[in-house]
Amino acid sequence: MNRIQQAFQKKGKDLLNIYFTAGYPTLDATVPLIQTLAAAGADLIEIGMPFSDPLADGPVIQQSSTAALANGMNMRVLFRQLQDIRQTVPDTPLLLMGYLNPVMQFGVENFCRQAAEAGVDGIILPDLPLDDYVNEYQEIFRRHNLKPVFLITPQTSEARIRRIDELTDSFLYLVSGPGTTGGQNTQSEGVQEAYFERIAAMNLRNPRLIGFGIGDKASFARACSYAEGAIIGSAFIRALEGAEDAPAAAKAFVSSVLH
Repeated sequence: MNRIQQAFQKKGKDLLNIYFTAGYPTLDATVPLIQTLAAAGADLIEIGMPFSDPLADGPVIQQSSTAALANGMNMRVLFRQLQDIRQTVPDTPLLLMGYLNPVMQFGVENFCRQAAEAGVDGIILPDLPLDDYVNEYQEIFRRHNLKPVFLITPQTSEARIRRIDELTDSFLYLVSGPGTTGGQNTQSEGVQEAYFERIAAMNLRNPRLIGFGIGDKASFARACSYAEGAIIGSAFIRALEGAEDAPAAAKAFVSSVLH
């Protein structure tokens, strides 16, 4: 059983997954933020690999990505920073989230090998087509015990959802509505509710985390009423923006959501 499965088995409900961009707000913030988030009670930690053209990301995460790249963050630096992370954060699942192009440039085999060596548990690549994953990358992921996470939207067909459910044993990332991360959700509560309930009624084998538009205790609690937990990204990055002490800001943010 991998760390992701263990986290869901251990807690079952109300899991908090926090996303942040590696190398933001400073180049050396990555490891201290992971350590602080884990200690503060984040159940999973999603580390964003900054990219110059992040299609699914809203302006807040785009800005953090631009800043991280300017700070000197890249894949080699990130793996160097993560090489000893499991000495201080042994149990919290760590996921890398990014886009396919930089991973392909780095080399998929090389990327997966270094991710596994650093103790990464899962990979989220929103622009990775399912067929490409199955035909070209699935065996590489398996060889390095990396769990893929795929996104599901209100428009995703039942057949595709069931296929995604078969292709992973981590969790399903439910995008709460149309648009990019951090944006205002234009879907009515009733439409969202119907979507979440439709997914729940499918009796899928994997647990679900809801992302996009979750930013505080109230929205986190609401998302957790429809799934096993939720993902917070843009609101957390806003909390880091301009903070003199990023770990202190991280601790305060997690506390504000969980307590």
